Amino acid sequence: MPLALLALAIGAFGIGTTEFVIMGLLPDVAADFQVSIPAAGFLVTGYALGVVLGAPLMTILGTRVTRKRMLMFLMVLFIVGNVVSALAPVFGAMLAGRVIASLAHGAFFGIGSVVAADLVAPEKKAGAIATMFTGLTVANVVGVPLGTSIGQEFGWRVTFLVVAALGVLGLLGVAKLVPEQPKPQGVRIRHELAAFRNVQVLLAMAMTVLGFGGVFAAITYITPMMTETAGFATSSVTWLLVLFGLGMVGGNLLGGRFADRRLMPMLYVSLGTLAVVLALFTVTAHNKFAAAVTILLIGALGFATVPPLQKRVLDQAAGAPTLASAVNIGAFNLGNALSAWLGGIVIAAGFGYTAPNWVGAALAASALLLAVLSGAIERRAANGGRPVAVLPEPAAGARPGDAVHTASAPVSR
Repeated sequence: MPLALLALAIGAFGIGTTEFVIMGLLPDVAADFQVSIPAAGFLVTGYALGVVLGAPLMTILGTRVTRKRMLMFLMVLFIVGNVVSALAPVFGAMLAGRVIASLAHGAFFGIGSVVAADLVAPEKKAGAIATMFTGLTVANVVGVPLGTSIGQEFGWRVTFLVVAALGVLGLLGVAKLVPEQPKPQGVRIRHELAAFRNVQVLLAMAMTVLGFGGVFAAITYITPMMTETAGFATSSVTWLLVLFGLGMVGGNLLGGRFADRRLMPMLYVSLGTLAVVLALFTVTAHNKFAAAVTILLIGALGFATVPPLQKRVLDQAAGAPTLASAVNIGAFNLGNALSAWLGGIVIAAGFGYTAPNWVGAALAASALLLAVLSGAIERRAANGGRPVAVLPEPAAGARPGDAVHTASAPVSR
């Protein structure tokens, strides 16, 4: 594998860290700016909405320049956003910094995947893309817990400065190691937009929003839930996030393994089980051991849906997958925004820190219903034509004018 993949993986590591590390630092940020926990949750919502808007916008903008230059521009956005967050004098400024950083998220993974695949031989393309995405999964096992620990020890602002430094490292790596490639040719936005007329594409994206939203409803408020309800010390949040990250890695590998074999059954099982586990989290959150096991399961089940959902969109938008793929990355973050907002509402309404788990369970169950509907539509479309009568071969010795008896099935015209 070429060293350029290391540069892409470092960028993915930084992006994954800044997206998820806010969960462990939410109470500290809220206290510093003297805002409530639900209000601080807008830092998650704002980032997620920035990804939703930035993924298609930056992908379209990226067709006008070389991919290397676009990747460098995206890393600059990422660096600026994290520096603004670290130095923010007021809450609104930090929210603006989060949004700036989020604009790089979707397009970096979309364009980076294409670059990674072009760097290697055809039979190694999947491995190259997986290598880049390793940065994202490792971020949740190493970067997020480490960033949380740094923030709790030295202040949350230091965490965002460290993440910005990771962005600088990624930028230098892209500039030095990623080769120049010609800018994309023949990309027609109208053709790409046509994919969104397919109801199956829209259903898949709705499943993405609701299914992954179920995960974030619980995880956004994991710190106050575990410290106030389960009784963990603040310092324990770090290893709880490690458990969540390990679950993500395992679930992602499991989902990827079965996405090419039994895609829809995989979605039925993972979404249904996720809904049950999230509902049970309202009970298990009161016991330290049970809560830790549940967090691991939420990470595994939530990310087991990612490969099949992404593949579902690519399969259904096969004629024009580029924009649809980028928008689906935004759909994951739209689910993050929706669930963080809804979770904040139920906490603010006085239902307690475990209430977002019910929100997550309802969202995951809704995604399961859409998956069942999508599968039913697909089966009906596959069986929609009337069967064609197949004429048997003439019997030995039969003359051309002899009648041939067939089954009474209708002949489609």
